[in-house]
Amino acid sequence: MSLTSNLSKWRQLTWADRGLLLEAFSWLALIRPMIALLPFKRIASLFRLQQGEYLAAPDDVLAEKAARIGWAVRAAAQRQPWDSTCLTQAVAGAVLLRRRGIHSTFYLGVAKGLASPQELSAHAWLCCGDHILTGAAGHERFTVVSSFKV
Repeated sequence: MSLTSNLSKWRQLTWADRGLLLEAFSWLALIRPMIALLPFKRIASLFRLQQGEYLAAPDDVLAEKAARIGWAVRAAAQRQPWDSTCLTQAVAGAVLLRRRGIHSTFYLGVAKGLASPQELSAHAWLCCGDHILTGAAGHERFTVVSSFKV
């Protein structure tokens, strides 16, 4: 995407969406090195991720807020000069949702043989009710090995 296109889109956003996008960008930038340096158990503890799932659907207002958070995390991740993995996006989205009191579930999954039959691939995605906010692409190929309530 060109700088002109990005600036044009930025001007069309509401102030609330601009703030949300900047917040998502900041959390992605903070979480990325944490994932590289800390064991996931420590990250889960820092962000109070507890084993389990929240399956209840949020009311319409919270579902719309959750959808906007998913959009902001995905949009910010696409525009950063570094790679924001599915894990980075899922953790950042979980943080943004928790800050707003919106319950969600963070999933970790593995799949065998995506790159080659001897390798395991991992994926992370974030759901609010039955809506996938981050990591939707290809998540169905992965077997859930852990889930966390946010």
